[in-house]
Amino acid sequence: MAGVPFDQLSGEIWYNGEFVPWGDANVHVLTHGLHYASAVFEGERAYGGEIFHLTKHTERLHKSAELLGFEIPYSVAEIDDACRETLRRQGLQNAYIRPIAWRGSEMMGVSAQANRINVAIAVWDWPSYFDPAEKMKGIRLDIAEWRRPDPATIPCKSKAAGLYMICTLSKHAAEAKGYADALMFDYRGQVAEATGANVFFAKDGEIHTPIPDCFLDGITRQTVIGLAKRRQLKVHERVIMPDEMADFEECFITGSAAEVTPVSEIGPYNFKPGNISQAMMDDYMAEVTPS
Repeated sequence: MAGVPFDQLSGEIWYNGEFVPWGDANVHVLTHGLHYASAVFEGERAYGGEIFHLTKHTERLHKSAELLGFEIPYSVAEIDDACRETLRRQGLQNAYIRPIAWRGSEMMGVSAQANRINVAIAVWDWPSYFDPAEKMKGIRLDIAEWRRPDPATIPCKSKAAGLYMICTLSKHAAEAKGYADALMFDYRGQVAEATGANVFFAKDGEIHTPIPDCFLDGITRQTVIGLAKRRQLKVHERVIMPDEMADFEECFITGSAAEVTPVSEIGPYNFKPGNISQAMMDDYMAEVTPS
C-alpha cells in the first residue's frame, strides 16, 4: 500500500446503503462537508476479523452528528452490520475501518438544513501507526503551538472533521523537526492530548491522565483505564500542568490508531518506557485479540 493514493486503492466502499467500487465513491466539489467541515467520523480497528468495540464507535458517530445538528439516516445496528460486511468484502482480518457522515451539496452556504446526510464506510489494511522499531523504544513528541479550545467555542465531544485541522498543523510541524507527533496543551495551558491520541503518565506505580473536559474521552483511553484498574493500578484522572512532566517516569499514548504507544520524550521532558507501559501494551493487545 505504500505510496498508493487512497483514492486508488482497490475493493468496495459502503456508500449510502450500497456497495460501490472503490474508485467510484466520490462527492461533488461543492459538498457542504468539504467547505464547512460538517462531517463526523470514526476510526476503528479490526483484529482477527472482529472490529473492536464496534457498537461504542457507532454510538459515538451518532452522538457526534447530533452535536453538529444532523441525524444519521441509519441506525446503530445498520451501521454496525455495514462495517462488518465491508470488512468481509475487503477480505481483511486486521484492518482499519473509517465510517464517515457528512452534509451533501443540496445547499451551499453556512445554512444547510435541506442537505442530504451521506454516510460511507471504507476499510483498508493499515499497519502500526508509528514505526514498530521506534515504538518499542518510545516515540518522541514535540510540544504543539496550537491548543485544544475552550468547550464553549467548539463541540469538543464530537469527533468532527473540522476539529482536526489544528492537529494536522501540529503534527506537520512536529514531523518537520524530526518528531513522531506533538503533545497539545489546552486553552488553560494544561496538558491535554496528542494530535490523535490520549496521553498517560506513570510515577511510583500509579497512572495519571488529564481529565477529558475539552477533548475526546477516547474509547481506547477508557479501555486502558479499565485494564489498569483490573491490575489494581491506581489511576488518577486529574489536571496535569506541563512542569509536572519533569517528575513522571513513564509516558504512553492511546488511540484506535496508536493503540498503546510508549513515549520517550516530550519537548524537554524525558521518560523511560518501563513495566507499566509494557503491561498496558500487552494487556491491550490481549484485550483486542479475539480468543
